[in-house]
Amino acid sequence: MIYATVLILIVLVLLTVSLTRMLKVKTHAGFMLAERKLSAGVLVFTLLCSWIGAGSLFGGAEFAYRNGLASLWFPAGGWAGLLVIYFIAGRVRAFAQYTVPDLLEVRYSPIARVFGTLCIIVSYTAIVSYQFRGGGRVLNLAFGVSERAGTFILAGFVILFTALAGMSSVAYTDVAIGVLVTAGCLIALPAMLLRAGGWRAMHSTLPPSHFTFSGGMAWTEVLGYFLPTFMLMIGNQSSYQKFFSARSERDARLSVLGWIVGTFFLETVIVLLAMVGGVLFHKEIESGALPAWGIVPYAARHGVAPLVGAIFLGAVFAKVLSTGNNYLFSPATNVVHDVFQRLFSKVASDRALLLFSRLTVVVLGVIALVQSFQPSVLATAVYAYDVYGAGLTPAVVAAFFWKRTTTAGGLSSIVAGTVVAVLWKVFGLEAHLPMIFPALAASLFCLIGVSLLTAPPRAEQWQPFFKERVSGVR
Repeated sequence: MIYATVLILIVLVLLTVSLTRMLKVKTHAGFMLAERKLSAGVLVFTLLCSWIGAGSLFGGAEFAYRNGLASLWFPAGGWAGLLVIYFIAGRVRAFAQYTVPDLLEVRYSPIARVFGTLCIIVSYTAIVSYQFRGGGRVLNLAFGVSERAGTFILAGFVILFTALAGMSSVAYTDVAIGVLVTAGCLIALPAMLLRAGGWRAMHSTLPPSHFTFSGGMAWTEVLGYFLPTFMLMIGNQSSYQKFFSARSERDARLSVLGWIVGTFFLETVIVLLAMVGGVLFHKEIESGALPAWGIVPYAARHGVAPLVGAIFLGAVFAKVLSTGNNYLFSPATNVVHDVFQRLFSKVASDRALLLFSRLTVVVLGVIALVQSFQPSVLATAVYAYDVYGAGLTPAVVAAFFWKRTTTAGGLSSIVAGTVVAVLWKVFGLEAHLPMIFPALAASLFCLIGVSLLTAPPRAEQWQPFFKERVSGVR
């Protein structure tokens, strides 16, 4: 079968890249940051692939099926966040550490490092969990295995690829995946649109609200989707690690421009694919045979010619692998660098750190797998974004933009945002008010209020964040 053949070829290519990069990784720094040698071109693809994954292909598609073009508010938060990122990417590279908790310790305190690590683990393992689930759906369509079995198999792929070569593997496999995804989208969308009868047929079939700015949602609901992606984007550790891995501040800054163009294009195409899929397969969704979050891979399997469908389904599969790699690798570096190395083994050899890094990837992968079978990918994605966006982003952004932020303000912000978001989920309060509003309000209130009520920080705490070299490598 052509679908199975294409997926097997993709896995073999990615495995070859990972093994090749693994042979070149000799140090812990090489595993974590690819020796700080990533060019702007490589960065564009790895940033793009780390951002657009199952959250867009499955959660975003679920949103697009229900609300049409208004679902673009979900990725639009990321586009807005990228504008902020452009102005701090150079500073982030000039700071040149390993992880966001590194940043938190320098700006606030060692305790902030620990709190930040816990927040990242909670958020990122949730993000990895629905990559596993989405990949399981793709394997179900290509090979006929059950979705549950496919989820376990996909988890094994992601854990293996991530453990092999770390950032070096992640970054260079993303280049191949980025090209494949772009080609798949360019081929699949016009083919599906033609089968659906064109844009005019979509207008006559879908509800009028699908072509409005709000999609029938209240503005509080719109902002409930926009703000989580905005807050995640501007504080996203996965992105910061890529900037730390850049060969220069200029490469970090230039990569953001390519990232903006690529994200805008691919996110819009995914929304249109889901809308066209809704026209073609609404009976399957309404009958319960097809979950709304699975519409994009289902359309790739049943909505276009086999060769086109195989390429696009392969692109979806590769994209899920890539995002799973990125978000599994990121918290693993936190556990090793921010907890194990800092607190227990500062003198550990590179060989010992490499081994522990790979074991950590396996453990976190299992934690993510346990969370995989949630009823809605979209809801899981929003929860993960809320935890990170409210828990970490205000303190991270303040480090670069507000010299008056104090240690107490930063610590209380991280704790308040994370705790409120988790409790909102535990008690099921999202139906009454989107989680991002109370969580972000608590985080900002503590950040600003506590900072103003405590003594100003010492100059050496904020100085590393307010300098940016224009050339050279650190």
